[in-house]
Amino acid sequence: MIPELSRSSVIIREFSRVKETLRAMQAAGAGSLQVIADFDSTLTRFAHNGAQVPNTHNILEKKWLVNEDCSEKVMELSNTYHPIEITTSLSMEEKMPHMVEWWTKIHELLIQQKVRKDLLSHAVKESSVILRDGYKVFFDCLLERQVPLLIFSAGVGDVLEEVIRQNHVFHPNIHVISNYMDFDHTGVLRAFKGQLIHSYNKHEAAQSHAAGLKELQGRPNVLLLGDSLGDLKMADGIAEPQNTLTIGFLNEQVEERKEAYVNSFDVVLVQDETLDVPNAILRNIQTCMFQIGLLK
Repeated sequence: MIPELSRSSVIIREFSRVKETLRAMQAAGAGSLQVIADFDSTLTRFAHNGAQVPNTHNILEKKWLVNEDCSEKVMELSNTYHPIEITTSLSMEEKMPHMVEWWTKIHELLIQQKVRKDLLSHAVKESSVILRDGYKVFFDCLLERQVPLLIFSAGVGDVLEEVIRQNHVFHPNIHVISNYMDFDHTGVLRAFKGQLIHSYNKHEAAQSHAAGLKELQGRPNVLLLGDSLGDLKMADGIAEPQNTLTIGFLNEQVEERKEAYVNSFDVVLVQDETLDVPNAILRNIQTCMFQIGLLK
């Protein structure tokens, strides 16, 4: 038994299935494993010291990057669309057009503000974004055992990379699929590249982008981390998956959403701001240099 799975913040609907999946992953070893993770509110904390941690879009709302009118409009959009994003009364299909509207409007606002590339690093440094406790063990563990980490984010890829870089864990085994900015020759934002990625269309990007990553081929076991039900689709690009273990971070509106999360994720972490459980699972399936047999 992994001690961390017995914490009060952990909910597991089918423990026998989780135990069986862990045994299969442990037997296959690190060479068969890949990790797929969302970024905002999954690898980053949801809250810290009583305040919500900014996501990668929010980090760009600095007064020296965008004006006050833009910030107010972004807040209005969040107040309108975020309740739709997290409600359990609508299906993913019903939510999708609203998410497209939300992301499109935010990106249009940022383009209008002519965000400068050379200010992104400073924006991240001055922000209150923080990775979850235990992040260094998590990132270093995967690097040590050469396990690929696919970060699949509906946020802003340029900002995401800078957050990881400033925390000194942007290792060569990391691959990112996200919304990337397109800057002109003077370093001013003029558009966003490629297909729009939002909370509920990650299955499309998984099939079109993730499936083509050679580093992920031949690794049929997946540890998936997310904070949205849409994140469960991040592994859709895997050709022949054998064992998948999903971990869901339930960060807000716990009682309203608990049933949906417990019925969807293998392991649900309720208002847990750490990576303790994923780290314990990685140790269990022997992906760290300090191999500890925790499963009995």
